[in-house]
Amino acid sequence: MLKINTENLKKSHQLIWFVIDFTMLGLLIINLAFIIFDSLYAIEVVRDGLTAISPAITDAYRPIHRNFIVYDLIFVGIFLTEFIVRWGYAVKARVYDRWYFYPFIHWYDIVGCIPVGSFRFLRILRVISIVYRLHQYKVIDVTQTRIYQFLNFYYDAFMEELSDRIVIKVLSGAQDEIRKGSPLFERIQNDILFPRREMISDWLSQRVAEAAQEGYVPNRGALRSYLENRVDNALKQNLELSRLKYLPVVGPTIQETLEECVGDIVAHVIHQILEDLASASNHAFIEDIVNVFLPSPDENEEEIRNEALISLVTEILEAVKTQVGVKHWRENLP
Repeated sequence: MLKINTENLKKSHQLIWFVIDFTMLGLLIINLAFIIFDSLYAIEVVRDGLTAISPAITDAYRPIHRNFIVYDLIFVGIFLTEFIVRWGYAVKARVYDRWYFYPFIHWYDIVGCIPVGSFRFLRILRVISIVYRLHQYKVIDVTQTRIYQFLNFYYDAFMEELSDRIVIKVLSGAQDEIRKGSPLFERIQNDILFPRREMISDWLSQRVAEAAQEGYVPNRGALRSYLENRVDNALKQNLELSRLKYLPVVGPTIQETLEECVGDIVAHVIHQILEDLASASNHAFIEDIVNVFLPSPDENEEEIRNEALISLVTEILEAVKTQVGVKHWRENLP
């Protein structure tokens, strides 16, 4: 059920306009009901059925039906008056950059006021605009109504079905192009990535240095302690090293010294590697890695590499198509 938030209504400082909105909304509903009833009354079968049920209603409504345009013009006059008042307020408050923008932006209000045939039913657009405006100011919340939830559910279902079919169609087309030998990969590698190897190397070098600085430098003590403990545990489980303690006199000393030396060496090596990565000297190392992944276009085995890449990409697209094909809206069905 639609509830009115009276607190937001008072805080909005536009109470008079919201009163006008609710008044217009009521008149529009009455007018649309009047139009629908008159349209049904014009059908002979409906009129005969109504006469059979209640001849008094038919006789009473007959003169109204003959002068329907007059009664409808009363509503049109009220709607146009409200439109002109809002237009004047928009001009005075400088809501839009030009005074003549208002009727173009609110064209649906004018079209709905045309008292001819099917144009009358376009007044439903004005109902929608008023409801939307009230919802926008949080005076009402249409999302909590059953009508909105019903329509929104099937709208989401329709959009999901439509988007799924479009995505699957696009991915299938991409797979066909890739299987036919699309030059896409060669263009990406030769025309986009390869000319920018130096830029990619610089960027990766900077990112690796930042990651090492932020992740390693503040925790170097904890990392060294961890490495020494892990190396110490590994050495104690080594059978050859454990036999040293059986040597007379010097055995335990040699074993302990080796454990300390190995632990210190490992920690020092890891420390030096991370120190190098955290400095500008990592550029050459990163550049070598980039050159491995982005070799020169004229190197051998490019065809084998492309076939493997094509197979990998098509399998990835197939997995994406399978996931896209899942109908999530069905999970919300009762």
